Amino acid sequence: MELLIAFSLLIILTVFQEQISCLSLSVPASPGYYQDGHFVIGGLFSLRVTARDNRIKFGFNDTMTIPEAVIVNLTKNYQHILAMVFAIEKINKDPNILFNMSLGFYLFNVDFSETKAMESSMALLSGGSPPIPNYSCRPEKTDKLVAVIGGISTGISAQISRVLSLYNVPQISYAPFAVSHGTGVQLQSPYQFPGHTVALYQGIIQLLLYFTWIWVGLVVPDDMRGEFFIKEITEEMINHGICVAFTEKDPVFPSGGEIGWQELIVRLILTRVVVAFGDTHDFLKLVSLIISGAIFGNIWITTSDWYTTLLPFKQNRIYTYFGGALSFSVHLDEILAFKDFQRSVHPRKYPHDIFIQRVWSNLFECSHVYEHGVRKLNQCEQNGSLSTRSLNVWDMNTSPLSYKVHAAVYAIAQALHEELSLRVNRDSLDKGELQAPLPWKLHPFLKKGQLGTNINEENTVNQEDSATKLDIFNYHSLQSGTKAQVKVGEFMFEFHSVQHLSLNDELINLGIYNNPIPLSACKQSCLLGFRKKQEDLYAFCCYDCVPCPAGEITNETGMDQCFKCPEDQYANKQRNQCLPKIIAFLSHEDTLGVVLVSMAISLSAFSAMILGLFIHYRDTPIVRANNRNLSYILLVSLMLCFFCSLIFIGQPRTVTCVLRQMIFGVVFSVALSAVLAKTFIVVVAFKAIKPGSTLQMWMVTRLSNAIVCCGSIIQVCICAVWLGTYPPFPDVDMQSEYGQIILLCNEGSTLAFYSVLGYLGFLASLSLLIAFLARRLPDTFNEAKTITFSMLVFCSVWISFIPTYLSSTGKTMVAVEIFSILASSAGLLGCMFLPKCYVILLRSGGHSRKKFFK
Repeated sequence: MELLIAFSLLIILTVFQEQISCLSLSVPASPGYYQDGHFVIGGLFSLRVTARDNRIKFGFNDTMTIPEAVIVNLTKNYQHILAMVFAIEKINKDPNILFNMSLGFYLFNVDFSETKAMESSMALLSGGSPPIPNYSCRPEKTDKLVAVIGGISTGISAQISRVLSLYNVPQISYAPFAVSHGTGVQLQSPYQFPGHTVALYQGIIQLLLYFTWIWVGLVVPDDMRGEFFIKEITEEMINHGICVAFTEKDPVFPSGGEIGWQELIVRLILTRVVVAFGDTHDFLKLVSLIISGAIFGNIWITTSDWYTTLLPFKQNRIYTYFGGALSFSVHLDEILAFKDFQRSVHPRKYPHDIFIQRVWSNLFECSHVYEHGVRKLNQCEQNGSLSTRSLNVWDMNTSPLSYKVHAAVYAIAQALHEELSLRVNRDSLDKGELQAPLPWKLHPFLKKGQLGTNINEENTVNQEDSATKLDIFNYHSLQSGTKAQVKVGEFMFEFHSVQHLSLNDELINLGIYNNPIPLSACKQSCLLGFRKKQEDLYAFCCYDCVPCPAGEITNETGMDQCFKCPEDQYANKQRNQCLPKIIAFLSHEDTLGVVLVSMAISLSAFSAMILGLFIHYRDTPIVRANNRNLSYILLVSLMLCFFCSLIFIGQPRTVTCVLRQMIFGVVFSVALSAVLAKTFIVVVAFKAIKPGSTLQMWMVTRLSNAIVCCGSIIQVCICAVWLGTYPPFPDVDMQSEYGQIILLCNEGSTLAFYSVLGYLGFLASLSLLIAFLARRLPDTFNEAKTITFSMLVFCSVWISFIPTYLSSTGKTMVAVEIFSILASSAGLLGCMFLPKCYVILLRSGGHSRKKFFK
């Protein structure tokens, strides 16, 4: 009996101690907003940012209570709670979803404190606030908990998961969660929505390329999610020719002077475009950076919808300075009837909502009082509606996070529906007798649901839809101080397919400092005529500009390499444009051509005059000496030599290219053969008139004629072989003269060409040698001296011709050959016939002639 009494007292003392433990913790934790139902979903949201003393831990009564100082009220985040309440109300109105059973909720505001997130998670499990670890003070609440939705950041979600995973309670994170963030071993990671990170990276890069912004700064949260973003997008940016100017982790502008103003200003001046990866809560201290950077005209690109409502700065300033930013957001449809629901929200409708009082006070600027520790509104609009608030304090459009909260509630309801359906079919129980399932039983249904995948599943980690559509918004600063997001484009991303970016340039407003759209580069693009000189890692962004080499251009700014113009074009002096080359050849209209034509015709006429003079005085001894027929042949051939130079002038054609070298070679060979024959006559005729000589003059004459014929026939044979093998043909030279296309005659066989010249040289040398040996023969009409001198002139001209010809190009080459023809022919004409003309005209008078014959 005594043992029974002692055991009873022990039980009573234990129960009483539990009650004392549940009631003795007087330090208030975050109070919750509770609505009963057959099943309860927990919600952990962040409505404000507070400064809290680190000594407060889990609300134990040995800790001194220090009031929280509110830094920022993010009023817009209250829409997350409304989305959850709206979804639960719709589900409860449909008896088919939960078999005529209802959903309830237990909501907490964890601010942006990981400590409060852990406190509230424990409060969900213990059923009250302050929480009691491993105790269930209110079983009627804790036994109904089936899942939890929260939190807004990776750090908060990780702390919630630490607590919930101990009890295997499903958690759905409505904000991005980095798998590798964990600070220790986690038994269970939260479910999350697809992140669409690949599509986001590509969308940002395509936007930067669209505006040719290649010098970009990156600002990320100071966690593994930010590290992963920097690593992945940096590689993609470099692959697309975009450079990272700097990377900064939040807090970007912390108090305490970790980053100085000077360094901050330098970065903003040098970097026009900044990409901020994260949500509003990730960059609460970034507002100072935005305001500071506005005077430099920085353009911000955000990766989610930023809400700058009720920040601790003058609203007009923040909206003015943040105007012009571009924002990426996953395309989501509006929640049906959600706007109507928001219009109906009022503190009177939800008297137990402990959060709406503060929100309403901020939105409608109402005064408030505290009665028994409860905040009561005073002097507020009786019929106030959220729809009447301006855009700078409330936006009726569904935010992406609100959409996800709404979808998370339906995912949990669907999992409950499937679990209850199995129990009904298996046990055939009355629907009214069904109890809330244990939370861990919902995991199989959540894993295969449409929400997303559990990130612990290796084969389904971070899977994304095959097609992702991102909306691009532009923040517009209105004159009234309100801000509005205007959709200015969209980006469609499909794996293994073409990406499509569409923008409406007319709707984009990048702020007062960025009109027109500015460039963002480490260095301005190289001007036309210059190329980039790469030196370091980021050479494609930071580089030197060097002029293009001669003959090369750049026809676009910022080119890496210069390129050569087509062969029929040339680079201008600025080296930024290819101009058509001028077609050049020695024409009759050129000054040089006119001079050469005049010289050729004049010398030909002069030759004709000498020929006429010789014919007229054909019976004089000086004409008859050395075979006057050879003189006629020589004069005619010289006249033809002068005329053949005219074929070299004019646009080269097939006929002229073939004829000019052939006629030149044959005619000159006739002339030189005649000179050789004259030289031969000088020597042989002297021997024929010696006493006892068997040579007759008629034999000498025939022999001289044979010399002319043979000498000419050999050259004709050489030219025939040339024509039969590789004859001359019209050609173009695009390289020799800058800016010109030279029309010329390609000689075809170089060997044949120099064979013709060589044969003429042989005839001239032979004539020179014989004439030189016969220069002192005692003959009154000895032509050896004049032949010697004429051959010296001829050989000098053609010996100097060869190096000059080889070093010349274009018109000059043709002019050199014409000049050599005219000079050598004129040398022969002048040296051999001018002395004779002098004798005929000036010294062949009556008295002189008699004296001459005596």
